[in-house]
Amino acid sequence: QVQLVESGGGLVQAGDSLRLSCAASGRSFSTYAMFWFRRAPGKEREQVAAIDWSGNSKYYYGSAKGRFTISRDNALNTVYLQMDSLRPEDTAVYYCAVGKYIGPFHSPDYWGQGTQVTVSS
Repeated sequence: QVQLVESGGGLVQAGDSLRLSCAASGRSFSTYAMFWFRRAPGKEREQVAAIDWSGNSKYYYGSAKGRFTISRDNALNTVYLQMDSLRPEDTAVYYCAVGKYIGPFHSPDYWGQGTQVTVSS
């Protein structure tokens, strides 16, 4: 059984930092791409960041550029999202995911349940 469990969310003030973690179990994802998505209240889900299997290729989307950093540790089957200079607009449920491909025509194969991030002004 595949499981992805996010952790590290919480309530912070604007300008603060958080590091999210997502630990996968049930199988190794060392050959998979890994992703972070988020869904803000009243908005559609959006992609935040992606990282390829080797960790050498990283992609950031929208307002995450320049503020967030994605990384992974294949020995731990874990993906991380370092979030700096947080803004109230970053308030959302953050989801990790894994899949075979990175691109606009592909969706991840497995999803976590999400962790809440709330940024106060």
